[in-house]
Amino acid sequence: MLWINFLHFYQPANADAHIIKEATEESYLRIARALEENPDVRFTLNITGCLVLRWEDLGYGGLIEKIKKLIKRKQVELVGTAAYHPILPLIPEKEAVTQIKEQEKILKKYFGAERPDGFFLPEMAYSPKTGRLIKKMGYKWIILDEIAYNGKLKQVDFNKQYYDKTIGLKIVFRSRELSKSYVPDKLRELIKRQNKARRGKTDSLAGNSVFLTATDAELYGLRHIDHTAEFEKLLKRQDLKTQTISEFLKNASDRAAVRPLASNWESNEKELKNRLPYALWRDKKNKIQQKLWRLTDLVYKTVEKNKKDKNYYWARWHLVRGLASCTYWWASAKDFRLFGPISWSPDEIERGVNELIRSIRALENEKTRKDKIKAEKLYIKIKQMIWHKHWSYYWKKK
Repeated sequence: MLWINFLHFYQPANADAHIIKEATEESYLRIARALEENPDVRFTLNITGCLVLRWEDLGYGGLIEKIKKLIKRKQVELVGTAAYHPILPLIPEKEAVTQIKEQEKILKKYFGAERPDGFFLPEMAYSPKTGRLIKKMGYKWIILDEIAYNGKLKQVDFNKQYYDKTIGLKIVFRSRELSKSYVPDKLRELIKRQNKARRGKTDSLAGNSVFLTATDAELYGLRHIDHTAEFEKLLKRQDLKTQTISEFLKNASDRAAVRPLASNWESNEKELKNRLPYALWRDKKNKIQQKLWRLTDLVYKTVEKNKKDKNYYWARWHLVRGLASCTYWWASAKDFRLFGPISWSPDEIERGVNELIRSIRALENEKTRKDKIKAEKLYIKIKQMIWHKHWSYYWKKK
């Protein structure tokens, strides 16, 4: 059995310190230790630049050095992404380029890594336009959820190497079924089923030879308490092999052309049929999200018109934090029924909104007065809508 494991390390740039410390102590350090103790194991990691900067601030230089050593040992490969985790198809292309380049600089500075071959779109939110941009910037492959293959689940042959027939970008698809589980438990079951299949009992999933998972790194410790250390036990199995994604693509001989659909790693078939590939972050029926994007567009345009403003640096500092996917995700109020409650948090929405308003407030140019007033009106309205919905609908509701 070959396991291709992609791990996404991310915490918002403006997250409280104790949140980042908890995720680091319970998950990120655990993963690094497990790799150190198992030198034959190879994973592909996305470590978002804004998290690396917080690690430095919070004294986790030792973890950065551990990962740097794992890269040198070729146990770990890093991928490119956008430094502050925005939904790339929903922001201006110019901003996407800026954040992708910033990520490259952070990887170079802290890990000594040149621009990687692979690229991770935050939330695996893909569009053909974004794919062309990634290809243009020199990346060779991306990872997408399997629903991007043709709008349905359980259609992908994970043993194959895929490529975008339009632009030539290589693609690997993650198994959603496996990625939505606690992967070590599921793989242990599959190994048993695979052994039975060899004895003549058919099993479609166990019949695969390649299992490709992509999850948040917090799955390993923070979101799932693994009392019996199944993760560490799995890595020691002799009947389980691992590769980085680049290694898999280099060795896979069976290739197939595809035209991936606009989607994200939580998309369902109904959303894609209705052409709503990013409904979690920009749903036409979600009034709070619509107001959020009105404020976002106003703030972004105002800030970018004032690049010579003496406070432009600080306006940008707040802006990129407000553009993070979390601002809009927490307003979606979707129930995922996986390792947590619904995606609704007035405090987290407000955290992002506060960054956006602080961004435009930071500008000194007197010509921004009218835009500031427009932004303040939207800001007040959004906060009113958030808390009215919370107290009237979500508070103490079972």
